[in-house]
Amino acid sequence: MRREILSILGEGPHPVGTIAERLPISRPAVSRHLIVLERAGLVRHETRGTSNLYQLDRRGFDAARGWLDRFWDDALRRFALLAENTVDRDAERKK
Repeated sequence: MRREILSILGEGPHPVGTIAERLPISRPAVSRHLIVLERAGLVRHETRGTSNLYQLDRRGFDAARGWLDRFWDDALRRFALLAENTVDRDAERKK
């Protein structure tokens, strides 16, 4: 459900009610999901009158992207080392 909420917010800012209208869950359930997403740094809100307008928080996505880039860089580096060692062993066996 949270991915669907993020997808909706990817279209632009929305109040809770508008998000809830597009999902098969209640407005309070959407609010609970939004709280979790906000705590994770992926969503932020602005209070306008009596409603909260939610939108994606790019800073959270940038932080996640940075972590994923570092994770994949490390994984690819390890894979390259493994592949090089495998090639070296295969070459030695053929001698």
